[in-house]
Amino acid sequence: MKKPIIVLTGPTAVGKTEISIELAKVAGGEIISADSMQVYKQMDIGTAKIKKEQMQDVTHYMIDEWNPDEEFNVMIFQKRVKEIMEDIYNRGKIPILVGGTGFYIQAVLNDIAFTKEKQGDEIRADLQNLAKEKGASYLHHELQKVDKESAEAIHPNNIKRVIRALEYFQSTGQKFSDHNKEERQKGSPYNFLYLVLTMNRKVLYERIDKRVEEGLLEEVKSLRERGCHRGMVSMQGLGYKEIASALFKECTMEEAVYRLKRDTRHFAKRQMTWFRRERDVAMINKDNFSNNHEIVNYIMKLAVEKGICSCREG
Repeated sequence: MKKPIIVLTGPTAVGKTEISIELAKVAGGEIISADSMQVYKQMDIGTAKIKKEQMQDVTHYMIDEWNPDEEFNVMIFQKRVKEIMEDIYNRGKIPILVGGTGFYIQAVLNDIAFTKEKQGDEIRADLQNLAKEKGASYLHHELQKVDKESAEAIHPNNIKRVIRALEYFQSTGQKFSDHNKEERQKGSPYNFLYLVLTMNRKVLYERIDKRVEEGLLEEVKSLRERGCHRGMVSMQGLGYKEIASALFKECTMEEAVYRLKRDTRHFAKRQMTWFRRERDVAMINKDNFSNNHEIVNYIMKLAVEKGICSCREG
């Protein structure tokens, strides 16, 4: 029998954290963060990281496990999460993958094989130099020429993923988007319940705007004092790169905050586009429920129907 897993995702600021805590308690689960930024230590405000007191004794993984200057990517994430899941299964618990990084979720759920690809160290170095010489927009335009679908899914400022998609194409002659589709067609080795939380877009955007806290400035300053610089992958995250631009006097703080709010709204929109393309997804509109308790009860009904757990609603 396939092992069970619950995925709880949705756009940034939709309220995944609170629901995941209650769900873990009822389902007998432990939470694995599927967020490409919350894995970094000392990066709390910009990532809207859950605080220890908010965890309510529910075990969480992939939070505060890497230093900002350490390498971290989807392959490392997948390997580590598979190890964590085995430990969770061995203790009779259910892994609940919670977060908004769609590609990371896909890598685990479909057990995407990354080893087929050639390493392409020279290609990667050339692309990195090209990004420094001609900028992110130029590199993204190059990706658009050879793989329009990947270009639409990847933000131009996400240089790391743009380079990965171009590197894959130049190494194999195959579109990165086609490779991902082939991997998805294999089907998942897990008995999964893939849940996507949604809500009224206007309300969601208001929640996003409220997330921009003054404390983010101090956090970015502190990271800089510890030796973090804009060349690090960790410092390319939403919030960090905008505030860093203001600190380097490339724009005013007011402009940086405006860009952050705007780019985060755009990011949420791209997240929903990604999730709608995924197969076997259950969309849950929060506006159709009175509270989180009702949502968790509904999720539990779906989980029981899928044979993921036998817990009754609370």
